[in-house]
Amino acid sequence: MLLLGWRPGGDADQRHVVLKWPLDERKGVSRHMDMKFELVPMPVTDIDRAKDFYVENVGFNVDVDVRVGDAIRVVQLTPPGSACSICLTAGLPNIAMQPGSLRGLHLVVKDIYEARETLIARGVAVGEVDVQDRGVKYAAFSDPDGNTWALQEMPWRSPEFA
Repeated sequence: MLLLGWRPGGDADQRHVVLKWPLDERKGVSRHMDMKFELVPMPVTDIDRAKDFYVENVGFNVDVDVRVGDAIRVVQLTPPGSACSICLTAGLPNIAMQPGSLRGLHLVVKDIYEARETLIARGVAVGEVDVQDRGVKYAAFSDPDGNTWALQEMPWRSPEFA
């Protein structure tokens, strides 16, 4: 049996998934392994257009932009303050997906109204703020290929952004 749970990380903006297996009867100890979710392949039609959108309009940082020969390219981009990145690729068929097929990726922000206005000022079409139960707020946008994102504000997480 596999048990999943959250354990706070060292940085306020990081969470770690804790995987715990029951006691290993042969050894009499529990097996434990940390896993950190850090990369999401982003299916796009044009890497340069997508890179420009995420860097210039959304404000992501460029971590990697490498080519291996003429066929393979990997661009890794990270939102400011995040431990998880997106990866734009060409020439890697085992992770190829239909461009625009990712839905509902979340960018958690301290102040959704400020984040929304910043993105709009940078040319991103962001929907209206939708307020849900417990004060959770969402605002949606898409990249040029149609991959969808949600800005999300959760009031109880505001101290993490201090």
